[in-house]
Amino acid sequence: MRYQEIADDLRRRLESGEFATGSGTSESHAVRLLPSEAELCAAYDASRITVRRALDVLRDDGLIASRRGVGWYVLADPLQQTLGRLGTIEAQLSEAGIASTRKVLDFGFVAAPVRVRRILGTQRVLEVRRLTLADGKPFARVTVWCSEHLGRHLSLDDVEQSTFYELLDVELGSATQTIAAAGASRADAELLELSPGSPVLSCERVTADGHGRPVLLSEHVFPAQRTQFVVELARADRSMAPSGLRLVE
Repeated sequence: MRYQEIADDLRRRLESGEFATGSGTSESHAVRLLPSEAELCAAYDASRITVRRALDVLRDDGLIASRRGVGWYVLADPLQQTLGRLGTIEAQLSEAGIASTRKVLDFGFVAAPVRVRRILGTQRVLEVRRLTLADGKPFARVTVWCSEHLGRHLSLDDVEQSTFYELLDVELGSATQTIAAAGASRADAELLELSPGSPVLSCERVTADGHGRPVLLSEHVFPAQRTQFVVELARADRSMAPSGLRLVE
């Protein structure tokens, strides 16, 4: 197939480090741009439909992406996050030498959604929705809930500058994280600069206090091609299967 030949050649060129670096939508973030579709059509003597199909193959493989006003660009290597300890996205990005910023999208006290009410055991909660950027690019949509009682002293400025772990006047204990694959909703796709239905990783974290009572619930949605979760096992088990798997109907 002609489109597959073009995709294979472009993959080889990507792996060799070809293609120039240009400016993306953020001045702080440089991206490696592919030639325009018109230039690729001329270079490969192929139709726009054939070239677009080849580019779609590389996008499905998580190698490239497109953005309006920028064009096709090379995706960076996935960012790794460890699940071995309790920490924040910002702290893990900082340790990897990546600049992170947060943009608060919504802040308010609301009636607790059904699942939040069941986990936190409260009728009203502080709900904060924000976007985390990594080197200027959307990296995660984060929504955090805590009880109205624990969050009543917090302001928008507080959550823009600090994490809930630093702000809550309560001793924090353990946390449980549940990670699942999903398709990006239309709202998340717009925030994360994806196509609706694109693969994402959804991480739900329930944080308890020192007595084991849940006090924080958070949901983190990451573009699947931009992040990896790494678990360090204390010892090798007899089974080669990943630990902590649960069948979801």
